[in-house]
Amino acid sequence: MGGVNALVSGGYPPLVAMVLASRGITDVARARKYLDCNAPLLDPFLMTDMDLAAGRVGLAMAQGEKIAVFGDYDVDGITATCLLTDFLRRHGADCVSYIPGRLEEGYGLNAIALRQLSAEGVKLIITVDCGITAVQEAELCRELGIDLVITDHHECKEVLPHAAAVVDPHRPDGGYPHKNLSGVGVAFKLAAALCGSQEEVLEEYADMVCLGTVADVMPLQGENRVFVARGLQSLRHTKRPGIAALMAETGCAPDSVSASSIGFMLAPRINAAGRMGQIDFAIELFLTDDPQRATELARQLCELNRQRQAVEAEIYAQAVAMLPLGQPPEAIVLADESWHQGVVGIVASRIAEEYACPAFLICLDGEHGKASSRSHGGFNLFSSLTALSPLLESYGGHELAAGFTITRSNIPEFRRQVCALAASYYHDDTPRTVLDIDCAIAPELLTLKGIESLSVLEPCGSGCPKPVLVMKNMTIERIQQVGSGRHMRLRLRSGRYGINAIYFSANAGTASIQLGDLVDIAFTPQINEFRGERSVQMNVLDIRPSCSAECSPDAGGYRALMQDRLTAQIARELYPDRATLALVWRYLAACGNQLQESPICLCRKIVRWSGKPMSLGQLMTCLDIFRDVGLLQTQKLHKYISIRLTPGPQKADLTESQTLQRLLHAKES
Repeated sequence: MGGVNALVSGGYPPLVAMVLASRGITDVARARKYLDCNAPLLDPFLMTDMDLAAGRVGLAMAQGEKIAVFGDYDVDGITATCLLTDFLRRHGADCVSYIPGRLEEGYGLNAIALRQLSAEGVKLIITVDCGITAVQEAELCRELGIDLVITDHHECKEVLPHAAAVVDPHRPDGGYPHKNLSGVGVAFKLAAALCGSQEEVLEEYADMVCLGTVADVMPLQGENRVFVARGLQSLRHTKRPGIAALMAETGCAPDSVSASSIGFMLAPRINAAGRMGQIDFAIELFLTDDPQRATELARQLCELNRQRQAVEAEIYAQAVAMLPLGQPPEAIVLADESWHQGVVGIVASRIAEEYACPAFLICLDGEHGKASSRSHGGFNLFSSLTALSPLLESYGGHELAAGFTITRSNIPEFRRQVCALAASYYHDDTPRTVLDIDCAIAPELLTLKGIESLSVLEPCGSGCPKPVLVMKNMTIERIQQVGSGRHMRLRLRSGRYGINAIYFSANAGTASIQLGDLVDIAFTPQINEFRGERSVQMNVLDIRPSCSAECSPDAGGYRALMQDRLTAQIARELYPDRATLALVWRYLAACGNQLQESPICLCRKIVRWSGKPMSLGQLMTCLDIFRDVGLLQTQKLHKYISIRLTPGPQKADLTESQTLQRLLHAKES
């Protein structure tokens, strides 16, 4: 509480002070540094090889050599390519841009592209957002007489490509303080090194740097915070016809553009060009000066995004149907010949989130496959792929997202080994899926003025997320489905305070709630404007039953039981007495013959119903005991557990349960 008081005394509003203190920022000096959007930018030449890169590019410009800027097909790569191409052209360079076709060429430098650029007379290639693992391709450049300058922000392997310069903040021999620049951030630094004025380059290209930084989910701290804050200002008064047209086509109002609207509205449309094999649409959108052409391109990108959504839904349905029933795998590895290479990454991200484990989706073509993977819960994809590299043809990326190529025959062994790595990583007692909460607040703090005060935290995103608050012991007064049944409006009450809430992509069934329930609400606060009226609203992120007694989410002991790692201490903690078993059974019987619930939600409901403390591990142990003696059947589905009470005699000898016998033997040993 002392930190909150110190921040309030320093001029921060109470709600802002509570959020900052919950993030470990308890004094005014640290708060100002954390929120600073005007900090001075670091010298580009602090980055290893930047002097070599700027020198070689400057020489090419002075001698009139033909330069190619070689990028990636996502938003970060597209903005990096367009920024550097436009900058070099404005400064008199003979410059072309090249982004490989995702479906035909795949990611990064490749022999087809290099030979084509050589035939066109290119003497210098500058990579942006790619190239750090292109060892063989760098050798081909040397054979073709092309100099190579690499700028990238992905993880480095042990051997760096042989090039005129390799600029990457992740270089192990680099001393650049800010490691988390985006690809467009590194391209900006090269342009600034050439120009001699970071302010001049930022004034011209802050919008592009902002788009790429947000879309690539870079932490909004340090230089990235400056980039995004300045970029949002630029986007509100954009002079680029393409960006203005895309904002208009998507309904993104310039005066309210934010990191969130970039992530949810603009970035998916720009990404759709690369995903659907029409990358030229996105490049032209950023570089065109023709407003009419910009409008046409914006419409085409939105149409491509609709096509992408349809393909994504089809692949998702196929992938889910391929998952094994029963115990969810530690990692999901799926492959198919019909999948669209440009879309599987999005599906992998969705599956990783929903099934709480890393997901690897492989597009097969003959005896080879190209994969996209997404992490969950901190599992490091890049280091895992490095460990499994003998099974792979190539790989690259970072800890949260990565790609690789693999022969069909190696997929089963890759699946086995990556599942073993995931099982080893997840062996600890921490739940895999955790919603990070800033703080619990009383309803009287949720006012229009309080919510408006939170704007001091903007721009919000990775590294500086929107505040997530909790209100406990709220009664559900009203439930209303809206948006053709896809979303849910709630009216919640705590004493004399009534608050409206919206819960997207949920209904009473999926949220396991009903009228009159006493619940805890995790939400982001927002102001709803309707017909000129402004009111407080919760944007609900999760709902759980309120508890009158302790309900621990700890399932570490139960995992030890499942993995034959029982100790006497764990067995004593899990062993349920007769009263606990009877309590759980009475609750299940009262719910009818079948129910489907998330395990922790079920545990909290039993605790609320009984007033008795219980851990998640104890509940799962009780269910296994009942299953052992035929009283019920369980099946794990997604994030839920399905429980069906079996018909027949309700009397059973629980002492015959194998689970109970194992616990009894272990706790007495």
